[in-house]
Amino acid sequence: MNSEQSQTNRALINPEQLQLLLNTETVQMLFTDVAFPVNYVSKQSEKCYIPDSKLFDFDSVFVDKDSGLPHSLPPPTYFAQQMSKLGISNNATLVIYDDQGSFSAPRAWWMLKIMGHKRVFVLDGGLQAWIDAGFKVQPTLLQNPQKTNYQVKFNSDLLVNKQHIMDNLNNPDFTVVDARSPARFNGTEAEPRKGVRSGHIPHSHNLHYAQLLNDGKFIDTASIRRLFKPFTNAANVQLHFSCGSGVTACILALAAYQIGIENWSVYDGSWSEWGADPLCPIE
Repeated sequence: MNSEQSQTNRALINPEQLQLLLNTETVQMLFTDVAFPVNYVSKQSEKCYIPDSKLFDFDSVFVDKDSGLPHSLPPPTYFAQQMSKLGISNNATLVIYDDQGSFSAPRAWWMLKIMGHKRVFVLDGGLQAWIDAGFKVQPTLLQNPQKTNYQVKFNSDLLVNKQHIMDNLNNPDFTVVDARSPARFNGTEAEPRKGVRSGHIPHSHNLHYAQLLNDGKFIDTASIRRLFKPFTNAANVQLHFSCGSGVTACILALAAYQIGIENWSVYDGSWSEWGADPLCPIE
């Protein structure tokens, strides 16, 4: 990938750029998905994958199983162990994709960024974009990879927790942006998870993740900037992204990264944690 492409696609890569990258760099392909219904689903009647893809499973493997919350970020040492079992090299360029457009892959991208991986991209439009471009697929994932010794350099700046949000509810520079639908954000639609209240974090803003996607691909950077403009007028603003369970918040995070926003983080517990805690205020 040349420098112009790198600057234009800071987090995203299209199929043609990926094909070029596969011929010029050490690339490891990671397929991911998530086990709850979404607006954009695979158009393929049978499972298929980009050749030599490995499964990055953040539903049941790359997850903190003791947190009591869905999709929680696992401890760095455990993450490193699982990456080693998956045969991932610290020096490889990682490209993540899903078969739901660009729905699940941003979550894996954020996890890899927070664990310190240097070069990681999301295939814009996912598997369908690859197929539409005329490139080959295969029916199975890569099995029995050679184990590596993956090392993590955890970047806590990309993570915000419940207490930090609570402490900054009245801080005008501390901005929470919620990726859920307007109906869920406004509390006019019931939450899908039992025991979780309806509403939103006080003083938070709503930007539905679907506004950033068009048929599974991210909208252009100028349009992303327009959507983010209401939250980025202040010079010292800090953006903290939330959603239902920490997945679609990462779509907002990737979009922010794509347009050059540097001061951002993801609330990993998101509304699954906040909405279930009676001590957390809601609007």
